[in-house]
Formats: sequence, C-alpha cells, structure tokens
Amino acid sequence: MSVEAIQSRRDWLLSERPASRAQARLGRAYVAWRRFSANRLAFVGLLIIIALLVVAAFAGVLAPYSPSFGDLKNARLLAPSAEHWFGTDDLGRDILSRILYGSRWTLYVVILVAVIAAPIGLLVGTVAGYAGGWTDAILMRITDIFLAFPKLVLALAFVAALGPGIENAVLAIAITSWPPYARIARAETLTVRNSDYIKAVQLMGASPFRIVLRHIMPLCISSLIVRVTLDMAGIILTAAGLGFLGLGAQPPLPEWGTMIASGRRFVLDQWWVAGAPGFAILIVSLGFNLLGDGLRDALDPRSGDQ
Repeated sequence: MSVEAIQSRRDWLLSERPASRAQARLGRAYVAWRRFSANRLAFVGLLIIIALLVVAAFAGVLAPYSPSFGDLKNARLLAPSAEHWFGTDDLGRDILSRILYGSRWTLYVVILVAVIAAPIGLLVGTVAGYAGGWTDAILMRITDIFLAFPKLVLALAFVAALGPGIENAVLAIAITSWPPYARIARAETLTVRNSDYIKAVQLMGASPFRIVLRHIMPLCISSLIVRVTLDMAGIILTAAGLGFLGLGAQPPLPEWGTMIASGRRFVLDQWWVAGAPGFAILIVSLGFNLLGDGLRDALDPRSGDQ
C-alpha cells in the first residue's frame, strides 16, 4: 500500500465529520489504538496476556510431561535442569508442565468471574442510577454491605458454605466482585441520566427498560472493561488464595494457588516448588495491571489525541 493510500485511510478514519456510523466507530477505535500503542508498558501487558492465551490453548503441545503423573521414585524434588526446566514437585511431577496446564484454570476462573460479575454490576448500577429514589437507596445499601467486607474474607465465607471446589470458588469470587462494577455503572448513569440525549429518547416514547438497556448500558461499557481488566489480577490472587487454603481447586488439578500450597513445606530447601507458580501468578497479574492501565488511558474520552 502506497504512502498516499495510507495517509488517505488515516484522514478518513480521523475525519471530524464521519459519513456513517461505521466510519465513526472505526475512527474512535483507531484513536483508541493509537493511544494504547503509544504506551509501551501497556503493550508489554498485552503481549503477556496474548502469551497466556497461547500457552493455555497449546498446553497439551508445549508441556513436555503429564501434569498429573510423575516418577515418585526417581524424580522427586529435582532441582531445575535441562530435563526439568522448573524442577519437579514432591510427587515427581514436572512443574513446568503443571504451570502450562494451570494457565487454563487461571483463564477459566478470570473469564467466568468476569462473565458473571460484570453483567450483574452493570445491571444493578444502571438501574439504581436511572431509577433513583428508593430503588437506588436499596440497591446501593446492598452494594455497601458487600463492599464492607474484604473480598477474600467474604469469598472464604461463601466457599465454606458452598463447599470446596473450583466451580464454587468461581461462584464465590463472582458474588464478591460485582459491587465495584455497580458503583462505576451508577456513577456513569448519573452523569447521563438528565442529558439532552436521554431526554430526547424519553420524548420519543422509549420505556425505562429500553433506555437503560439500549442507551445507558452501552455508555458504561468502556469504563467497565477497564475496571474488569484491572480486577483480573485481584481475581487471580483471590483464586490462588482459596486454592492455597484448600478451598479452591482440589488436587491433582494443576492450579497455581494449590501448587504453592503443596510447595510451602519445601520453600526453604526446594524453593522452586512454590516459587515457580508464584512467579507465574506475578507475571500474569502484572500483565493484566499493565493492560488495564493502558486501556484506561486509551478509552478515556477526556484524554486528548496523542
């Protein structure tokens, strides 16, 4: 593609008077991508998350050994070497293979929590912000009750009631994760509830349900995406904490928190048993935080074009 064609395409995307909705959407996406790509740390975070997705998708190909079975007699607690890059655990299982397979469970947890918690928070926040009055008061007091407890402590209570297991851990984390999303959605709703745009929709006869669903919720999506991305690190740490306490994923699942729990007995002499999954949690959490910071800058409509 020639330089003139590239410049023409860029001018078309950055046009102040788009000829169609598609052009306007593409223009906004292009501006957001330019802001995001200019942030090098955010780009590093994106690469880390892409690597996590690739590893999770191809764990069966990349893992050199079985994640569940090992040589207990000859390969127990071996130090990192060319044969076992991250060493082996107390059951002779290759730690690298378990970490690679454990990335699937990490994605399983964060995706399910986001899919469950974000829509609940979005619905509660937009309904409370638009309805106001007693509806707002009741929904926000319920939200405040959830926010009054530390997330891990509340998740522990729910898991203790539901029973240990990865599915119950996901449900418990989701139940404790929606209040911040409701707060953000309510704040966004309050800023647009009395705008001319919403007034015009009301004059056209749109029902409150349609106004909230079709006109207010889409305006809250960008802020919600940023908050969900930033919360991914906390979700991973909460899931790892539940696994460490024996209330999350159960052995022999190669979940990173459970791996740290099983390696805490050897942390002084065989540090790699707990250190390798701990480092994996650190890298992935850092990646989500960097990505979330970049998305916040890119999707903020008040920031100017860089």
